[in-house]
Amino acid sequence: MKILITGNKGFIGQNAIKFFSNHDVSTYDYNEILPNVKSYDWILHFGAISSTTETNVEKIMKQNYDFTCELIDQCTLHTVDLQISSSASVYGLKEEFKETSPVDPRTPYAWSKYMIEQYANKWKYNSSRIQVFRYFNVYGPHEEHKGNQASPYCQFEKQAKVLGKIKVFENSDNYRRDFVHVSEVLEMQKKFFDVEESGLWNIGTGSTKSFLDVAKEMSIKYNAMIEEIPMPENLKHSYQKYTCADLTKLKETIG
Repeated sequence: MKILITGNKGFIGQNAIKFFSNHDVSTYDYNEILPNVKSYDWILHFGAISSTTETNVEKIMKQNYDFTCELIDQCTLHTVDLQISSSASVYGLKEEFKETSPVDPRTPYAWSKYMIEQYANKWKYNSSRIQVFRYFNVYGPHEEHKGNQASPYCQFEKQAKVLGKIKVFENSDNYRRDFVHVSEVLEMQKKFFDVEESGLWNIGTGSTKSFLDVAKEMSIKYNAMIEEIPMPENLKHSYQKYTCADLTKLKETIG
C-alpha cells in the first residue's frame, strides 16, 4: 500500500513513519506547493500548526484550514482516501464528548480544526473516504520539540530528570484528561483502512487521569519533588479541566 504522511517532522508524523514502515511510505513537510496525491492509496494528514497558544490567526488559517481544504479537494478529485487529524480541543469547556455534542472552540487552533471538520463533511458521500479523527490527549515518543505544548508525560519527565522536581498547576488533582498513547491512535487509524465510510470519530481511551496523578508517576519513577505553581493568565480562559472521549461511535464502527 502506498501511503503519504504529511507533517512527517511532527510528533505523530514521526511515530507514523515507523508504525507504517511495512508499507511504501512517502513524506511531505509543509510548503507552498501542494503534494501530488494521484499515486497514493492513502494520505495521512498530520501536518498542522498544533500550538493552542498561537495567536496569528492568518497563519493558522493558511496552514491549517486552507491547506487542508485544498488537500481534500485534490483527494476527492483523484479518488484518493484521506485521514485527517482533528482535536478534542473543539469541545472546549463542554463536558459531553460525543461527536454530535455541541462544540466550544476556544483558540484559533481549535477553530481551524472545527472548520476543517465542517468542510470535510461536505464530501461525506464522495467516492473518496475522508475520515476525520478527534484526538484526545496524545502522548509518546518524539514530543520534545513541542516545548510547553508537549503532554504532561513529556514535560514532567523532563523536569524530573533535569530539575529534580515537577511543576504542576495549583488544583491539578481536579484537572482530568483522557490521555492516549500515540501507538493506540495509530493502531485505530490503521483499522480504519478497512472501514468503507467517511465521517468523524473520537480517538481516546474513554477514561481519565489527573495531571497530579501523572506527576506522581514521574515523581516516583525519578525520585523527584512536586511543586505547585499558579496557572498563567493566558491559559485560564481556554484551559480544559476535563476531557473524556465517548467511544460509542468508534466501537460501533470497528468493535
